[in-house]
Amino acid sequence: MAVVLAGTALGTATVAADAAPVTDARSTVRDNTAHSTACAIHWGSHDKSRVAGTTTPVKDVRTGRHACFDRMVVDVPGASAGRLGYFVRYVDRLHQDGSGRPIAVGGGAVLEVRIAAPGYRPETGDATYPGRAGRPLPGVDLTGYRSFEDARFAGSFEGETQIGLGVRTRLPFRVLALDGRVVVDVAHTWDGAR
Repeated sequence: MAVVLAGTALGTATVAADAAPVTDARSTVRDNTAHSTACAIHWGSHDKSRVAGTTTPVKDVRTGRHACFDRMVVDVPGASAGRLGYFVRYVDRLHQDGSGRPIAVGGGAVLEVRIAAPGYRPETGDATYPGRAGRPLPGVDLTGYRSFEDARFAGSFEGETQIGLGVRTRLPFRVLALDGRVVVDVAHTWDGAR
């Protein structure tokens, strides 16, 4: 079973809950599924990490709405899934790498998302992702999302890109490393109700 997000197949690494259509700023697909159907989500809210790294730079961050969860995708075109590392966890407050400066992220809980890929070209230092530290993610509009409330760029430091994802409350989440992208899904509820 494959899911299409903004025209890109995510493949069979996803579960049946992914079968619901996604809606994002670049898609006209709408989810008309009744909200009383249960979702098969058993992810938990503990830290999730994968040790790997790439010098292939981050190009984009985008989001989408699904029937059972909200999704953030960090695009790293050209990086294989085996080279994409991450560390995602709930934090009391987001602190920027390097400076330690606190970055305000709206929402009842904050997920710190670290992708082991730079937001710049390592050979020149030129930015490949247009985010500015402390500012909302460029091109991301979270209006109408059930779990996501805010998304802030924290920066890219020593080969890692850091994002603060504000969610309604501490909710279960999962992280997938796929060819060319890292996916962070945050469930709408703990009990699996839509």
